[in-house]
Amino acid sequence: MNKSKSITLFVLLCLIVQVVGSFWTKEGLFTWYPMIAKPSWTPPNWLFGPVWTILYIMIAIAGFLIYRSKKGEKRSQALLFYGIQLSLNFLWSFLFFSLQSPLLGLIDISLLALFIILTILYTWKVKRSASILLIPYFLWVLYAAGLNASIWFLNK
Repeated sequence: MNKSKSITLFVLLCLIVQVVGSFWTKEGLFTWYPMIAKPSWTPPNWLFGPVWTILYIMIAIAGFLIYRSKKGEKRSQALLFYGIQLSLNFLWSFLFFSLQSPLLGLIDISLLALFIILTILYTWKVKRSASILLIPYFLWVLYAAGLNASIWFLNK
């Protein structure tokens, strides 16, 4: 696959995750979410869209860089972890907002953080610049996991 087709594929993949996740988020954002207890360090709702947009661009570029790196077992493993983490990312909004389950969201985001770390570690061996692009994503997910855990604890 040529460069323009492969970057387009990764951008579209991340865009689908973002758009579907936004749809699921909006389901609960204006109904259930305002009614639950949240920690004082919860950011304003308007901040999530811009942050995730930037992160999804970085995730897409990282995926493209991994894909375009030298073929081999390390690349295959990095792409596998990349796909798993993106799938877990995709599920979180459904579990947390659509199902209104901070517990299921917490389980998912914990696995997501683990698979982002695995992706970063395996990607480091394949394409360091892609690995570096995933670090802000990991840090944001850690923050989001703490927020998710706090919401679960405050509302159980």
